[in-house]
Amino acid sequence: MEGVVKHILLAKFKDGIPSDQIDQLIKQYANLVNLIEPMKAFHWGENVSIENFHQGFTHVFESTFDSTEGVAEYIDHPAHVEYANTFLPQLEKVLVIDYKPEKLSP
Repeated sequence: MEGVVKHILLAKFKDGIPSDQIDQLIKQYANLVNLIEPMKAFHWGENVSIENFHQGFTHVFESTFDSTEGVAEYIDHPAHVEYANTFLPQLEKVLVIDYKPEKLSP
């Protein structure tokens, strides 16, 4: 299936994890774009919503791929597997959604 796919990960880090450790985990996540060819872009940020619908999630990570096959290749890639084994245990909550951005027709 061709077309841009966005891979969104919402995270809440466990209480007590030092901010410098979180910063290092984020840098390692961002570096995956240099290691995994199907991963075309990476953006992240902290929750700044005033609506209070965030359900405790504090960080958003967005990766861009050219296809759903690219996402599958990323998920199985050894660099991602190794990183996930370090990253995921540091999270209290996680939610992952993949979607294909749609444009409204005029």
